[in-house]
Amino acid sequence: MAKEFKLSLERLNELKNELNYLKTVREKEVADQIKEARSFGDLSENSEYDEAKNEQGKLYSRIVELENILAHAVVIGEDDLTTDAVGIGSHVLVETLNGGAQGSYQIVGSQEADPMNGRISEESPFGRALLGKKCGEEVLVSAPAGTLHYRVLEIQK
Repeated sequence: MAKEFKLSLERLNELKNELNYLKTVREKEVADQIKEARSFGDLSENSEYDEAKNEQGKLYSRIVELENILAHAVVIGEDDLTTDAVGIGSHVLVETLNGGAQGSYQIVGSQEADPMNGRISEESPFGRALLGKKCGEEVLVSAPAGTLHYRVLEIQK
């Protein structure tokens, strides 16, 4: 069974737009680069041609990746969210039990993760540990620095 990619509707639309851009605009640009590089002569010593072919390879790789994501995308909508337990899309307020510091995070699918902005992947150790937890429950997260202890303070949609 193929892996499902859990996405918000907004992220799904971003990926569709990126795929459309790559297939219409960027593909033509890369083809033009290859055509121009060919005109420089001997292909065996033509670094512009090599670079253009590498760019084409990256482009086609990204197109295949996006098509796979979109083919197996599962949209997580507002109706799928609950405040009873942590799930994908939940905004969670936690506190560290050994320091008392608080942090707010949103649990998202792997394609939307942005840890620097508090968007934690459901597949990360922290995200996996939070899934299914309820307010007041303690969470243990295995990290390179050791086991971290958190308490879920609040769950929002």
